[in-house]
Amino acid sequence: MSITAAMVKELRETTGAGMMDCKAALNETGGNMEAAIDWLRAKGLSKAAKKASRVAAEGLVGVVGAGNKAAVIELNSETDFVARNEGFQKLVRGVAEAALASDGDIAKLNATTFPGGSRTVEDEIKESIATIGENMTLRRCAVLEVSEGVVATYIHSSIAENLGKIGVLVAVESSGDKDKLNDFGRKVAMHVAATSPLALQTDELDPAVVERERSIFIEQARESGKPENIIEKMVEGRLRKFYEEVTLLKQAFVIDPDNTVEKAAENLAKELGTPVTIKGFARFALGEGIQKEETDFAAEVAAAAGH
Repeated sequence: MSITAAMVKELRETTGAGMMDCKAALNETGGNMEAAIDWLRAKGLSKAAKKASRVAAEGLVGVVGAGNKAAVIELNSETDFVARNEGFQKLVRGVAEAALASDGDIAKLNATTFPGGSRTVEDEIKESIATIGENMTLRRCAVLEVSEGVVATYIHSSIAENLGKIGVLVAVESSGDKDKLNDFGRKVAMHVAATSPLALQTDELDPAVVERERSIFIEQARESGKPENIIEKMVEGRLRKFYEEVTLLKQAFVIDPDNTVEKAAENLAKELGTPVTIKGFARFALGEGIQKEETDFAAEVAAAAGH
């Protein structure tokens, strides 16, 4: 496979590695981008810990909370301009409210009646497409609920109430004071927005992700030339550090870095005199994982002008 300048550029932007190193990585891996990222990491040449997807989709993330239950949705649009449109913002709020009854199922949400109307959510979106004149896609939704406690919500890069670029839910189960639980849950949600954990705890991590990290750590350790039994200990040590970095409960709490998130929950439990358990979280960042086609802006302007 021929390695193009565009491929080298993409790998450089993703990893922060040098141009020649990126070219070598792509040559070594036959142009496979993910394998090239791993190759650079194994050689210690990548400055990025994980692949960073180019975020390009527009629209809004919306959250709605109802005490012990909350929902988060992502509604995409073609341009950023539509996110400022009051009609679009009202649509996102309505879809988020409807999502409370969806159990996080997109098909179920699309078939739900839009709040305050007679149309389904799917038909309401179609109507908005016709009115606003821009294509829209309801990409995903999540709902969290606890039998007792709160589900806190947080919006980062907010452009209006409960609407923005990153939406987070954190479910906190406890019979303690609701205001204190909500304050704690919101702080954990802010932490989640900042650190983007992969899972709540180690046993919930995707086994494929763990295996990929293990392979990279083994390759790195072998380059040290140490015996296999030492390499095994090195790999296990690096995996433990990896778990601390990517699982919410083991991460150092951004609000109080001397404690992990798990320890912070234990401290609150002592204060309230009742157990406090973080049951789950959801984090939606607008457009993550979606690659928008790169266009020539000057050519777009010329085309719009009829040239």
